[in-house]
Amino acid sequence: MKKIASDYLVYDEATGKYREDPEQKVRDDVEKHYWLNVARTVIKDWRLYLMLVPMLLVFLFWRYFPMYELLGAFKVPDDTLAVADRLYSGFSYFKMLFAGDSTMSVEFWRAFRNTFLLSFYGLCFGFPMPIIIALFFNEIKSNIARSIYQVATYLPKFMSTVVMTSLITMLVRRGSEGIGQFEGIEMGIISQLLCSLGLITEEVGQAGLLNNPDFFRAIYQISGIWETAGYDSIVFFAAIIAISPTSYEAAQIDGAGKMAQMRYVVLPSILSTIVIMLITRIGSLLNVGYEKVLLLYNSHTYVTADVVSTFAQRYGIAGTMIGVASAAEMLNNIVGMLLVIGANTIARKASDVSLY
Repeated sequence: MKKIASDYLVYDEATGKYREDPEQKVRDDVEKHYWLNVARTVIKDWRLYLMLVPMLLVFLFWRYFPMYELLGAFKVPDDTLAVADRLYSGFSYFKMLFAGDSTMSVEFWRAFRNTFLLSFYGLCFGFPMPIIIALFFNEIKSNIARSIYQVATYLPKFMSTVVMTSLITMLVRRGSEGIGQFEGIEMGIISQLLCSLGLITEEVGQAGLLNNPDFFRAIYQISGIWETAGYDSIVFFAAIIAISPTSYEAAQIDGAGKMAQMRYVVLPSILSTIVIMLITRIGSLLNVGYEKVLLLYNSHTYVTADVVSTFAQRYGIAGTMIGVASAAEMLNNIVGMLLVIGANTIARKASDVSLY
């Protein structure tokens, strides 16, 4: 707060009087008419701000309003009453999940372990693939060939989860517990190929790879990489093409080949993008797409396929224990939030690049 004249006036030695500083006058005018300038900007670019409305509505209805239902993790379920009017039950649902030797507690910790393992394997094997694909795209000199390859890798992302899982099922063919039209049919192409290479026995192929818990994680990860790697490479490829050509020319003068240019020019230039994408990926480490798991798993593969979301669906929607399902999902999201904070803190201290 300005208390004395020297805080906003400049002393003129020639006249011996104080006068207003022109720069300070501009700053005061900007502060005085700040919201008026904001309104003018919004009116001027109203089309751009109008495009933000659908995104804001999506976040409002699918991200913020559902937070109210988190009270269900602490309330006794009663469909005749609103969530806020139900009886408070404390942390009883969390105790049911954490403590005890009940079947529910065992299944929850199994689902939590499977969620972490599926996401961790996806981070280890799935995260580097978009970067590698973007590096390969950068080395393709023909624009036509690059466009064809890019479209081919982007297309799986635009297939629905039902189509994706149906295609996976047709390639490996489920066994006796598969979808009706696949029962009793011979092995799929992938199963036949693995049998011919000696990687699996014919009995395993006939039983169905999706009925074998040892193969579920591999099928889930490989199909996930095929589905998302090409689409996720867009961000990294955009960062690569923004690199100045002079950096490549300087590396070539120093005698660097293609691999050396990737190592010493491209990767350091896109490091900030990699770190930010890694932080966001770690934030969603425990958010496994339950739709895909729900369509692929069965009672034979619960031991490796059941995740927290399918556990909540089985006990909450299919069952009647809505409070237990809410508590499980809430715990899952809290751990995900802590992972984001931890990863961002480590990245900020290690590389001075962070999400916030």
